[in-house]
Amino acid sequence: HVQLMESGGGSVQPGGSLRLSCVASGDTFNNNCMGWFRQAPGKEHEVVAGRLTTGDTEYYGDSAKGRFTISTDNAKNTVYRQMNSLKPEDTGMYFCVADRALVCLDAEYVAPAAADFGYWGRGTQVTVSP
Repeated sequence: HVQLMESGGGSVQPGGSLRLSCVASGDTFNNNCMGWFRQAPGKEHEVVAGRLTTGDTEYYGDSAKGRFTISTDNAKNTVYRQMNSLKPEDTGMYFCVADRALVCLDAEYVAPAAADFGYWGRGTQVTVSP
């Protein structure tokens, strides 16, 4: 069993930056598939980014490419997401997710869906507005 705790959300102006963190505890952190989803009010979960904690595979949603970077620190059981050039449409609740490494098997071709992840954090709110 894995517990996930996000932090780093907040309010920022368009063009600004934020770094979100997700600390995992419980089951082993190594060799897992971990990622982030965004949910705006009234909308479905949207894939943002994810990677294998071994670093072999990494993927990004279309809205994140070129602006967001995902990284992991296995010594701290933490996954980070650096978000730059933020836009109002990036506003939403951001959830950290995790599951077995198998979920990331084909992630470079097809990003895993929200239903593929069995472990979810409670989310952290990001608001981008002037």
